[in-house]
Amino acid sequence: MDYYAHISDDGRRQMIAEHLSGTAALCRSFAGEFGAEAEGELMGLAHDIGKCTDGFQKRLLEGGPIVDHATAGAVACARLLRTCAAACVAGHHSGLPDFGNPRTDQAGDATLYGRLKKGLEERYLDRCGESGVALPRIPPETPERDLWKLSFRTRMLYSCLVDADFLDTERFMNGEQGRGGYDDLPTLLKRLEAYIALWQNPKTELNHLRCKMLNTCIEAGCKPKGIYTLTVPTGGGKTVTSLAFALRHAVTHGMKRVIYIIPYTSIIEQNAEVFRNILGGGNVLEHHSGIEFDLSDGASPEEIRRALASENWDMPVVVTTAARFFDSLYANRSSKCRKLHNLANSVIIFDEAQMLPLCHLRPCVAAMASLAEYVGSTLVLCTATQPSLSDLLRTYAPGHTVMELCPQTEEIYDRFRRVTFRQAGVLEDDALTERLSNHRQVLCVVNSRRAAQRIFDRLPKEGCFHLSTLMIPTQRQAILEEIRQRLKDGEPCRVVSTSLIEAGVDVDFPTVYRELAGLDSILQAAGRCNREGKRAADESIVTVFERTELPPLLFRTAVGATRHALDGGRDPAAQETMQRYFRELRTLSGETLDKYGVVKALEMGISGYSLPLRTVAEHFHFIDENTYTVYVPVGEGAALIEQLREGKCSKNLYRKLGRYAVSVYDQHFKALYAAGALLTARDIPALDEDSAILADLTLYDERTGLALEPETGRADLI
Repeated sequence: MDYYAHISDDGRRQMIAEHLSGTAALCRSFAGEFGAEAEGELMGLAHDIGKCTDGFQKRLLEGGPIVDHATAGAVACARLLRTCAAACVAGHHSGLPDFGNPRTDQAGDATLYGRLKKGLEERYLDRCGESGVALPRIPPETPERDLWKLSFRTRMLYSCLVDADFLDTERFMNGEQGRGGYDDLPTLLKRLEAYIALWQNPKTELNHLRCKMLNTCIEAGCKPKGIYTLTVPTGGGKTVTSLAFALRHAVTHGMKRVIYIIPYTSIIEQNAEVFRNILGGGNVLEHHSGIEFDLSDGASPEEIRRALASENWDMPVVVTTAARFFDSLYANRSSKCRKLHNLANSVIIFDEAQMLPLCHLRPCVAAMASLAEYVGSTLVLCTATQPSLSDLLRTYAPGHTVMELCPQTEEIYDRFRRVTFRQAGVLEDDALTERLSNHRQVLCVVNSRRAAQRIFDRLPKEGCFHLSTLMIPTQRQAILEEIRQRLKDGEPCRVVSTSLIEAGVDVDFPTVYRELAGLDSILQAAGRCNREGKRAADESIVTVFERTELPPLLFRTAVGATRHALDGGRDPAAQETMQRYFRELRTLSGETLDKYGVVKALEMGISGYSLPLRTVAEHFHFIDENTYTVYVPVGEGAALIEQLREGKCSKNLYRKLGRYAVSVYDQHFKALYAAGALLTARDIPALDEDSAILADLTLYDERTGLALEPETGRADLI
């Protein structure tokens, strides 16, 4: 009897043997990046042998009932004493399971051992027909006492299998169209070298220093693979400098790609645009929640290529968010995990590394270190305010020493000093706004959206601006453009903003006020003052103040660590002050560095279950807050929202709608809903449960954004 794996839309049939062999070849290649070729081949050959049954063939050919076709391959791997491979095969559609307990789990339990026991009792493997492919007789896996290492390796193997399965199936269904065709890394390095060639004759001292750091990092690209820090002062050009190191390093060591991790979507677009301008748009994948990819019939070949690359990050340069990166590393579903194997043998840059959330610091650092320790990746922690992570990194990557790419950092920091810090103590809001009003051009950064609105409301409206994430992106961008033009023209420009302006936004104010927060945030705000060094440092004042209100709960630990770091009148900009701050921050955070016990669960097992992969995936979320999307029907957004009302819901539509969306926390969303200000999925079926349309436009102000407090209901937001 002939056994088939797939039937294409045009009626072609793929034989099981063809699919298993094709998947095995790809899986072997992927797993070879970290020395697991034999196991990769085994998984590829075993994963679909359960399709060699009358039941599955009836399902495929006649639309019969759903059949479990994964357990047979899992049993086959388990019989070869390859438990990790068995877990990957068992979950190649349903997701990686918890391994469970081989002694106590019962047949039919959702764990791996429950699946295997059911498979043995019901003789899944024996019922399979002849696939025409023989499984390799590889040696049993070596017992691994380090469960953390075992969990990481299992997820990497799983990624190899599911991506290989998807790709072989896609190739049969659609041919070779849509993927590949990128320039190689040596070509991209040559483009970068041509781009920076004009920088090699700097005319100003700051540009001379930037060029010096750039050349130092290019030369460092020949260093061994490993874990590096790149500590560059704000305004030092770290975006291009880090890319230069990464490309030279990748070419030197024959690595696969460069992956750039950024904490905020608010700055990812500008960094991705820089990379596209240097390297060519077709070589850079920008992948985050604000991007929706189009695979519809009307999509261009370039759009299709980007959409397909977003599934497994198979592009030379990938720019993504920390949330998407770390959530994928702890996921168990095929759609999120299939990209993981492409992290192996890659250069991974963590921009603004100090922004890793304290509550997840240990699992984030453990995952980062494991990429260097087990799969040959090079890590670069890139920031102006380097956190103290060396001890944690060494815990999970004992074979590596953390090295600085720019060892002359102290000298450069002193020469890059462009501001003078002053302490103002506690200021009433009225006193603060009086000070701000006395400046022709000034930026004030505060810790909460509520504070930003209150202070802005006290300022005269002419020449004054407000920025927060309660404003839709199109208006924020328009306001930023007006701010930059006013600063350039010397016109009055007073801005009150939340911390969003600190995240790489290129503005240059003569004076900055910063509410007391984490020392790293204070220095980021200082980077918006005298950014180009055109004024004397003693004339460019950064004033640190406190408000009469307690800081939001989210900031209190960081504020306490800053007070400790600055105690005794220490210089906020000194590197030793920053190290003192991060040490105290770690001390004050204590056990909260792993809020949900993710690392402990994977190191020790929980509740008698070894390797709780599914449980960890359900619990780990890089962003803890429950957020909702509120679409605001203003400007062109009104016409887009009207399409939603008509029942249209394409990815292209949602991509455009993202420019007219505001993210709000749970309590804010509930307050707006209670006020009758929202249309939800009950009113417009095209919406999902986590989004709504603002129905009461009186609650949206073009200057301040979405109201915090509708008439009924209250939202106490940070």
